[in-house]
Amino acid sequence: MIEIPAGPFRMGSDNGNVDERPVHEVNLPTFFIDRTPVTNAQFAAFLEVRSPRGPRNVNYFDVDDRDARIHRHDGRWKPDAGYEQHPVVEVTWRGAREYCAWQGKRLPTEAEWEKAARGLDGRRFPWGNAPPDSSRARFGVGYNATLPVGTLAKGASPFGVLDMSGNVWQWVSSVYRGYPYRMDDGRESLDSTEPRATRGGSHDWPAEGISTTSRGHNLSRAPRSGHHNIGFRCAR
Repeated sequence: MIEIPAGPFRMGSDNGNVDERPVHEVNLPTFFIDRTPVTNAQFAAFLEVRSPRGPRNVNYFDVDDRDARIHRHDGRWKPDAGYEQHPVVEVTWRGAREYCAWQGKRLPTEAEWEKAARGLDGRRFPWGNAPPDSSRARFGVGYNATLPVGTLAKGASPFGVLDMSGNVWQWVSSVYRGYPYRMDDGRESLDSTEPRATRGGSHDWPAEGISTTSRGHNLSRAPRSGHHNIGFRCAR
């Protein structure tokens, strides 16, 4: 995990979609965030212990979806061959939350995710303001065409966090609501059934959708379902 120091940063954009506005200052304590998203191999280990469904039949993982890359092989949950280090997809928001708790962690808040991605200088992309290219981010390619996590080191954020732009969207703990972001306004309630925010863009999104402030305003993100282009990482 990578340490993100305490202090304020500027969140949002006045030039992006309406859900990114307005720019506002958010002050955060020190936190840690995973360097890369959770992989199929890592989530398969969770499924071996916890299974795809939890108490009261809560869905953690859409194992029957054709886009899932973890299945039963020889009586065990294992990633499909060749996809071990690709970011896990088809994990529900609750499944992502439970995996992080299993690791002694939690999902990052939306504000934490953005600070880890853009640093303190308000940059448009993790690496700066230069337009995306294939050496920095996975975007604008075919359906399900993900890369193994950590492949594109040139796309690192100012703190050294990888894969914060493209490859897969990432669940965060926060409810998807309008700005300004406030931790105490109910959006961090774990009991809410409202759609949850996702950040970072994915392999099948265009360049303008993978910025550090993009929230995927028209992305399908029902929290009780998994999705082919949504993964996650953990924080602490």
